[in-house]
Amino acid sequence: MATLQASSILSSFCSASSSSSFRRGTNITAKINTPNIRTNKISLPILIQRRGISEHEQINFNTIEKQLIISAPSKRGDMINDPDLLAVEKLYTIKEAVADRVEMHRNIGEQRSQWNSMLLTSINGIILAAATMVGVAATSGDSVLGLKMCSTLLYLAATGMLIIMNKIQPSQLAEEQRKATRLFQDLYNQIETTLSIGHPSAIDVNEAMTKVLALDKAYPLPLLGVMLEKFPSSVEPAVWWPQQRRRQPKRVSNNGNDWNRKLEEEMKKIMGVLGRKDQEEYIRLGKKALKLNKFLAISGPLLTGLAAIGSAFVDSSPSHGSWAAMLGIVGGALASVVNTIEHGGQVGMVFEMYRSNAGFFEYMQESIESNLTETGRRENGELFEMKMALKLGRSLSDLRNLAAAATSSKAEDVDEFASKLF
Repeated sequence: MATLQASSILSSFCSASSSSSFRRGTNITAKINTPNIRTNKISLPILIQRRGISEHEQINFNTIEKQLIISAPSKRGDMINDPDLLAVEKLYTIKEAVADRVEMHRNIGEQRSQWNSMLLTSINGIILAAATMVGVAATSGDSVLGLKMCSTLLYLAATGMLIIMNKIQPSQLAEEQRKATRLFQDLYNQIETTLSIGHPSAIDVNEAMTKVLALDKAYPLPLLGVMLEKFPSSVEPAVWWPQQRRRQPKRVSNNGNDWNRKLEEEMKKIMGVLGRKDQEEYIRLGKKALKLNKFLAISGPLLTGLAAIGSAFVDSSPSHGSWAAMLGIVGGALASVVNTIEHGGQVGMVFEMYRSNAGFFEYMQESIESNLTETGRRENGELFEMKMALKLGRSLSDLRNLAAAATSSKAEDVDEFASKLF
């Protein structure tokens, strides 16, 4: 209704202006009785002063416009004053940042995966070319100084490149970025779910912000200074979730939220199986992968260094020339094999995968523990049980059967792993 009244005002101004343009020398004075417009969401544009509109008309129009602009509320100010709207805006801001991180980790993960394949091919090509030159120099009767120098330089270059490659472990870096991409995507989906359900609070905003910072710390993008240790002294599960929630345990309560004593006992048994079977198994496999990776990372540069020494002494003397040539050829061949096993087999990626899987089971144990102790913030019991079943690749009946098997026998006698996904 207010829009129609405003349109009638504008049409009256336009009709007055057009009539005055056809009647030269005639001054038209119109008096407009402006209606009482009560609206909060209308704003009229400023009319350009045209010939034929009287000063009185302009004054009345300006008065209407000022009243409408003053009465219009500031949407931004209302959002700032409304805690719910402000929480929604903050969650959308975090959601945009998380989406950006997903794209960054995905792109950098692809780049580092390409590093692994390109460096592997290049270094193996250099090593095999140097070994071939050593063989030619050993069988040639002419001057072989150029071949000796070239093969020695190639071996030294391969040694330096191998040291750098073994230090940064491109396959492990790529696996870290793939894991970070999946976790940030999961956080993005959680924020979307919170927004779609509606009524987010400041607690939801703080939790989302804390999770983003924890993921940034667990899977850093730079290589210098903050890169994760590729050869740690001990294998620990990966941790990518905030640890502050452990600090405020609350008294266990069995009332409400679809939790009961049976469900709590079931979750405790599943938590025990996760710690004794799944997590310990992946830590054990991670230790084996780490030992193999350390051995291969040392062997590769050592073999190329020995091959460089052998190539430098080819044809130096009749007694030692053959042994030097043998060292240069065999050392290069073995270095190529070791490099292929380490980086072609992506042993570093396998170690990171085992470490991340152990961290996943640690995360599930902490989730169960926090829901058992922090009753004030626990999830719905039926929903939490379904989440556990989905994450472990089981149906609800399978999950309950696992808990029953752990209850009926000794904990150490349960041979079945909790997870059926990996």
